[in-house]
This record gives sequence, structure tokens and C-alpha cells, in this order.
Amino acid sequence: MRKAKEIILNGEQRQELERLAHGRRTEVRVAQRARIVLLAAEGRRNDEIGNALGIDRCKAGRWRDRYAVAGLSGILQDRPRGGRKPVEREKLAAKIIRKTTQEKPKNATHWSTRSLAHELGTNRSMVHRVWRAAGLKPHRVKTFKLSNDPQFVEKLLDVVGLYLDPPEHALVLCADEKSQIQALNRTQPGLPLKKGRCGTMTHDYKRNGTTTLFAAIELAAGKLIGTCMDKHRHQEWLKFLRLIDRETPPDLDLHLIVDNYQTHKHPKVKKWMDRHPRFHVHFTPTSSSWLNLIERWFRDLTDKRIRRGVFTSVADLIEAITSYIDGHNADPKSFTWTANAEDILAKVERARAVLISNKQNETLH
Repeated sequence: MRKAKEIILNGEQRQELERLAHGRRTEVRVAQRARIVLLAAEGRRNDEIGNALGIDRCKAGRWRDRYAVAGLSGILQDRPRGGRKPVEREKLAAKIIRKTTQEKPKNATHWSTRSLAHELGTNRSMVHRVWRAAGLKPHRVKTFKLSNDPQFVEKLLDVVGLYLDPPEHALVLCADEKSQIQALNRTQPGLPLKKGRCGTMTHDYKRNGTTTLFAAIELAAGKLIGTCMDKHRHQEWLKFLRLIDRETPPDLDLHLIVDNYQTHKHPKVKKWMDRHPRFHVHFTPTSSSWLNLIERWFRDLTDKRIRRGVFTSVADLIEAITSYIDGHNADPKSFTWTANAEDILAKVERARAVLISNKQNETLH
């Protein structure tokens, strides 16, 4: 009589099989195979495993043997099956990919599964399978902008150098304005979050005015200096610089990382800087706001305090922003810059090469 192969599991193997057998996202067939192996490890015979799982004993023996030979990979992957190669299906898949990546429908900016299936005389499930296998998502698009600043490299090296190797006896501050923050009040009260239901907000709102937040975050300690003002002209920027001057130790040099907004380069601002030599300004390249770490803090402010907030007045909005700043400064945390300049430049060059190549192809066609 043929004896079933013995299955011995260590702790890690058993834990992984338990995860597969009971995981909510595990495929049904894989979960069943994992249960077969677990029962086999308990010393059960193939007929006992078959009775326990409602399957044929031959099936239980097959997956038991495959695990004994190939381990986990033996039950996760099916063996290649015989039959003719699906030539026509492969031709259709290639046509779907070519149409998706190189052509557009006459009356739209991108294909949908239905429109492309109708165009090629196939079904939308086929289009969906090919897109998923090729990693194509025509309905999604990402935004980007390559800087055309002629001094891009010099400014990049300057700013990243401050992040990775800040000067001694000095503070590095990332500063900017978040302008036109709207005090929005919803037209109806929303429903609160509860079990089985997310919170709700009306899609429409009433505008109650705007404010501009001036903020600077210290790179080392993470302390934030911020204030709200009605406008964002050079006069307000000068007021903010004076606030930074008062809020920082007078014996330290201050290195400010700012963008190229014209307000930051106003003649009166330059004159003020000349009278306060401890201030050193470092400009990010144009169209490169991602280099300024204060933008990361602005994103947190928007996500955690503003986007879902309800404000009946500008004063309400300013109070909320001020409270958020106070909460941050009670337990300040900064952001750690990890990318070096060489990696960034290499990525920019790759993106620029792709853009140039696409532009040349469009010209040829």
C-alpha cells in the first residue's frame, strides 16, 4: 500500500500556511491547498483530509505531494497546462496595448474598457485583463513639472546641501506663504462617523472670506513660526521676517529657504536684508516647490485641520490654524530630507530625456 508523504512544518511555515488558509484576501483554491497541508502536518491520511474538506482523496494527495517537493511555491502556482498557444488572443492583447498607449478615441481624451472593446470588437473583460496585466490605467493621470530654471543645478545643490549638512551656529528655516485659505461653512450639518458609515459633508458651501498663513519651520528642532495676515504683499513678508527675527536667538545666523515669488525679491525686502546680515536667503529653483519642506507641513495642515473644517468666519479659521500651530509646537517634529542631489539630478535628466523623445516622436508623426 502506497504511503502518503510525511509533512513536517516549522513555526514560520505553519504561521504562513495559517495566514493563507484563513486570510480574507487569499484565493479560495490557495486557501484550500493550505488547509490540506496543515491537516497533512497533523498526520492525517489523504482520505481523512478529503472527508474533512469535502474533496477527493486524490486531490488531497496531489497537493500534499507538491508541497513536500516544492514547498510553499508548489501550492501557490499551478503547473503550465498543455494545449495550443493562444495566438489570436496574444495578437488581440498586443493590439489593445498599442491602441491604449499610442492612440486616442475621436471624442475623448482616453479609452475606457467599453469604448476600446467596442472599437476592437471584443468584450470589456478582455480589455480589463490586458490592462491589469500590463499595468495600464488610462483613467488615471499624474501631474508633474520640470523646472526650466537656468540655475537649477546650483540652486538644487545649495538647498539640498543645507538639508543634509546644515551650517554650525545657525538655524535653517523653510519659509513660505499659504495664500487664499478659504473660511468655508457647509450649507447643512454633516453626519458624524459611526460604525459601518463614514462621516458626511455637503458638497456645497458658503464662502466667508480668506486669510494667508505665513509660516517657517526650523529644520533642526521642528518649531514652527507662523502668523495669519489679510494679504501677501512685500509689506506682509517684511512683517513676517521681523517676527522670525524676534522669535529666534539673536546670536545665530538664519538661513531661509524660500521660493521665487516676486514678493521675496522686492527691493524693500533686499534693503531690509542688507540691514540684517544674519539673514541669508536661499531660493529654490522655479517650479520646484517640492524642495521646500514647509510645503510638507502645509499639506498636513490642509489634511488634518482645514479640508474638513467648518468655519463661520475668517476669525474662526485663524483660530483653528493658530491652535494647530500651538499643538505642533507643544511637541515639535521636523521632516528629515533623505534624497541626495545626485539622485535627484539623475531622475530629472531621465524625465527630460523622455519628454524630448516624446516631442520628437510627435513631430515625426
